[in-house]
Amino acid sequence: MKSEFYKERVFKAAHTNISSVELDMSTARSPSNLSPEDNLFPTVRVILVETSHPGNIGAAARAMKNMGICNLYLVNPTQFPHDKAIWRSASAGDVVRNAVVVDTLDEALEGCQLVIGTSARDRRIPWPMLDPKDCGEKVFTEQAQGAEVALVFGREAHGLKNEELQKCHFHVNIPTGKAYSSLNLGMAVQVLSYEVLQASLNGVKATEQWDVGPASADEVEHYFGHLEKTLVQIGFHDPENPRQLMTRLRRMFNRIRLDKMEVSIMRGFLTAINKKYK
Repeated sequence: MKSEFYKERVFKAAHTNISSVELDMSTARSPSNLSPEDNLFPTVRVILVETSHPGNIGAAARAMKNMGICNLYLVNPTQFPHDKAIWRSASAGDVVRNAVVVDTLDEALEGCQLVIGTSARDRRIPWPMLDPKDCGEKVFTEQAQGAEVALVFGREAHGLKNEELQKCHFHVNIPTGKAYSSLNLGMAVQVLSYEVLQASLNGVKATEQWDVGPASADEVEHYFGHLEKTLVQIGFHDPENPRQLMTRLRRMFNRIRLDKMEVSIMRGFLTAINKKYK
């Protein structure tokens, strides 16, 4: 991780003739301690993967704060910190300044129990899909029960890679007119953030209670690593000729939404196999 909170110390003033201003770091606030009026959904994070233009980071931050979401994570951005991110954010400069910057998507997903990735096209292997309204309702209900939730947005030019989408429990697609289907990053963030806020205003209630909390993204990733190693060990999986095996297993287990106890049971089961094949 590059830093827990990657804050700028100097910004150019957007609407004054002052060339730069010094940020008072003593007054900067992390997303976790923004006021409840600002941060309506403190366990929801928006993750932008390898954003190329800093202005798009600012536009996304503005869209988020409009709808009460203030936790912004940036995965290996091309230009950040940058004054254009502040200018485009309007009054959401605090969201930009408090963005968490990391090197990998796995770091950004650490601790998350529900991961939803944006996808603009059909995939060779279908994945559980949500429309924006269902996405907003699912995000709202799960965060209301204390779950850490991530909405993941890909690169401006070509979105999320297949291996990144495979880390998600669900994919979400934003419908558009056929004549021009391209949404910019800020617009996509606005649509999904709006649906989260709408779900809260409409009083959507959780329909399912569970006895054990869902496993986090990092716990599930460790499980998948252990599973693949074991399948190779017993001769069931050939990494040189994978035949989409791990992709399909990921889809199956992500569809099930393993809880913490289930991951522990499966890891114990795999460990027993590892010992037998030593």
